[in-house]
Amino acid sequence: MTNSAIKPYPIKPIAELAVDQQLTAALLNSLADYHQQLLGRRIWLACSGGRDSLALAALCVQLYQQGRLPFLPQLLHVDHGLQVDSSIWANHVADWAAAQQLPCTVLKVQVQGRDEQAARQARYTAMLDHIHQGDVLLLAHHADDQAETVIMRLIQGAGIKGLAAMQPWREQAQQGQDQNHQYALWRPWLTVTRAAISDYAQRLQLPYINDPTNASGDNVRSALRRDVMPLLTNYNANVVGNIARSAQLLSEAQAIVETQAEQDLQMTAVETLKFSTAQRVLAIDKLQLLSTARQKQLLHYWLVQDEPLPPSKQLIDDVYALTQRQDNDHQTELDWYASLQHYRIYRYRQQLYRLSHIFLNWLVLATIENSYSLSKSLTIDIRESRDTGYLWQLKLDWDKLDNDQYQELIDNKISLKITPLDRQHKIQTMTMGQAQAGKKLYQALAIPVWLRSSLVVVSAVITDTTMINEDGDDAKAEAPLLLLSPFHSWTLKSELSYHKADDQFTFLNEACVNVLQETSKP
Repeated sequence: MTNSAIKPYPIKPIAELAVDQQLTAALLNSLADYHQQLLGRRIWLACSGGRDSLALAALCVQLYQQGRLPFLPQLLHVDHGLQVDSSIWANHVADWAAAQQLPCTVLKVQVQGRDEQAARQARYTAMLDHIHQGDVLLLAHHADDQAETVIMRLIQGAGIKGLAAMQPWREQAQQGQDQNHQYALWRPWLTVTRAAISDYAQRLQLPYINDPTNASGDNVRSALRRDVMPLLTNYNANVVGNIARSAQLLSEAQAIVETQAEQDLQMTAVETLKFSTAQRVLAIDKLQLLSTARQKQLLHYWLVQDEPLPPSKQLIDDVYALTQRQDNDHQTELDWYASLQHYRIYRYRQQLYRLSHIFLNWLVLATIENSYSLSKSLTIDIRESRDTGYLWQLKLDWDKLDNDQYQELIDNKISLKITPLDRQHKIQTMTMGQAQAGKKLYQALAIPVWLRSSLVVVSAVITDTTMINEDGDDAKAEAPLLLLSPFHSWTLKSELSYHKADDQFTFLNEACVNVLQETSKP
């Protein structure tokens, strides 16, 4: 296949040609480092057809044929159509792979935009959508790529984690709707230089694709590669290796920082209020036992859970300031538009909340008043949403009652009623001295503002067949049993004493279980 961007070498088998010892050592050493993580997992190699990825594919073929590599990766090439010749390049990669007896899949995608970042995102999304649960994506990033990444992030004001740059092994979940799609990124060549790979490709006469945009200067990385790195090399010939080594040292430092942050999180997180990615809560009094530096590091670590990219330093500073306020005005709302979700950060009393905007919108959905006849299979959906996957239920655990107690409930024709709590409706919990409504009730029970509209009252309704009401129906009496929020349950006092139903109300109260869960989205 003839194309000006393709090196003018014929496609031919390379398995019997000489390997490069430096590149081989880097790959096999990395294989030894991550041997346990690789066991039983399918390996894919992201292959653009460029020098680096084609050289890595070639070395894998050679070492596999020699029995030194226990796997042969499957190639993944993404044709995103940004170059006029992209389809020619895709066919070229497929033809080269066929000559090496390497499995190869070409994925066609449409890029939303024309810049390199959009193309990169489209490539990764296509590949990660294609690979399976637990698979490994092998990447040919090298020390020069690492050095460029460190400089780019330094210019952007990154912290330790950002300056640690690319990791040789990284387990993560696919970013998108399927949060359970786990995979690993493997970069065995972060310690070898571009020059070493170029020499190897030249000796093998690899017909790699030389994408003209790599040196065009149309993006920051290309400009660094073309204009900045040669100047730095003039000052220190080992600049690439030195910067890559600094990234490795920073990675080790970041591991220590994250270990400390995880220990601090275990001490300060309010696990009883944690709900999936929708709600995470910190205890401010425990947070303030830490030094200022550890507090800010913990806030960073806490916020970035469930997200691939970190919050800004300004947001960390604002959240920290919120935790330090000594007045009673804790109504400040901080918004974070993260990569995957929009979050809102609140402080309520001595607790700090990170709430997803989707969850907040779900909390204000209307609850419809309804009554339910008792049965062994009764489960009440207080609130659900197929779009969010959040489900709030009242379940009846009949195992807490014996058969006689259950039969008494049925014989007395007791049913359950779910009613949204009106702001003017006075209720009294078992721990309150008197009935309260509205703001006084919310404050007495420490109910945050965003949960107040979701409160419901669970009542027991008993039917008396011996009495007739004014409509000619059997008389009914109602006794409040519980006040529920998605996270709490309060037992209510009732002035009703109806025949011998008090015992039945107690039985029913004991059987009620408040459940908030996340179900699979459609």
